[in-house]
Amino acid sequence: MPRELQDFKQLLLGYACEYGDALAVQGLDAQFTYRQLLAEVNRRAQALRARQPGALMLALDNGPELLFWDLAALFTGRPCVTVPSFFTPSQMRHCIAQSGATQVLFAHPWADVFSQSGFVQQDALWERQLSPSVALPAGTAKITYTSGSTGTPKGVCLGADAILRVARELELASRPTEPERHLAVLPMGVLLENLGTYAALSAGACVQIYPQAQLGMTGSSQVDFTRWLMAIAQSAAHSLILVPQLLMGLVTAIERGSMDVGPLRFVAVGGARVSPSLLARAEAVGLPVFEGYGLSECASVVALNRPGAVRPGSVGRPLPHARVQIAEDGEVLVAGSVLLGYLGEAAVSSPWWATGDLGHFDEDGYLYLSGRKKHQFINSFGRNVNPEWVETELTQGGVIAQAFVHGEGMAHNLALLWPFDPSVSDTAIEQAVQRSNATLPDYAKVHAWRRLPGPLSAGEQTLTANGRLRREAILQRYQSLLSDIPS
Repeated sequence: MPRELQDFKQLLLGYACEYGDALAVQGLDAQFTYRQLLAEVNRRAQALRARQPGALMLALDNGPELLFWDLAALFTGRPCVTVPSFFTPSQMRHCIAQSGATQVLFAHPWADVFSQSGFVQQDALWERQLSPSVALPAGTAKITYTSGSTGTPKGVCLGADAILRVARELELASRPTEPERHLAVLPMGVLLENLGTYAALSAGACVQIYPQAQLGMTGSSQVDFTRWLMAIAQSAAHSLILVPQLLMGLVTAIERGSMDVGPLRFVAVGGARVSPSLLARAEAVGLPVFEGYGLSECASVVALNRPGAVRPGSVGRPLPHARVQIAEDGEVLVAGSVLLGYLGEAAVSSPWWATGDLGHFDEDGYLYLSGRKKHQFINSFGRNVNPEWVETELTQGGVIAQAFVHGEGMAHNLALLWPFDPSVSDTAIEQAVQRSNATLPDYAKVHAWRRLPGPLSAGEQTLTANGRLRREAILQRYQSLLSDIPS
């Protein structure tokens, strides 16, 4: 058994023995102490040991059931893939075929997809016979899917030591704030939240895990902010993991007086670049926000600002498990807790992973990012511009929800924009653009823009499943609209 896994199990066993009646998991309709948590996990682990080999796929909404089965797979050494509920049927079929899953638990809407893939219900689990079996990299404990820039998600294989080492470092980073209640905001199919729950359990805290609809969240990026903010307030959570758009909604609500900071002690934010202006707003209202950086291929978290070690504008110093260096061309390279390999591809042989992100260190070892290496464009004056930098400034001011910036070979940068409020005037959008431009150097400013006819979405293949822009698809779909913009 991997050392980190053995330590994690012993830690939970210790909590069950010493603080057995302490609350470990809070669901929508039930709650479980640490003693009950272990009993639930062990019962499911026993069921898994009696089944044929193969990966366990979990296509469930957030809740205790999902967490229990996830831990049961981890403790029995069975590879587990937790699929985000916002995947399309075609993406789900791809994951089923690629992962070689032989058991699955799923929510009702997926019944046809799994039955068509040969699964038959056997008690709580659905099973299928698979011959020949799919070969996974040795030591695979978790398969997490990253959608990348195309519609076909890639299966990232990680070992138990890698993911639990990162979870332990997350717990140590948040320990000075002593969080006792962690609200799982993101889907457990997102590796960062999955590890966040492990970190909370490692701390002996209570994991509050509710269906996404209970939090006002649907799909990959639709949020009913009124309901979402109410859920946070009612949870009295001490810690959250957020993406920038959710952070903006929380900061805006506190600024407007519709919500207090309350008991929040540790709010981690990642998944995309965070505007320095948004971080400054968070600090101004007293929200304890800690920006970090990572990617699925490196077990989710590489660097993190933390209590007593915050450098605004940076993503923090690398965590102890990670070694980070900058290549000659500015690309961030990471060693430590890297993937074992992608499904269907050769195992990873190099200890260093080329992240595709551009960055640099300051003199104190804080890491700064400037966007994706492959997304840079060069304008007609020969200046390199990373559009994500500009898009971040545009979308974190509270008016513009989505922005796509383009300027390859052009004298001026163009943008396609979609506002939070579809009824907002073009004048208000223009004012938001100018406010963002005021923070940017001349070569990065947006000189002209058009309003999109509708929001970008995964359904129309202009966003990835986790909400990132599919740039080539956007260029193709909105070529005429971009051509209409005077450059």
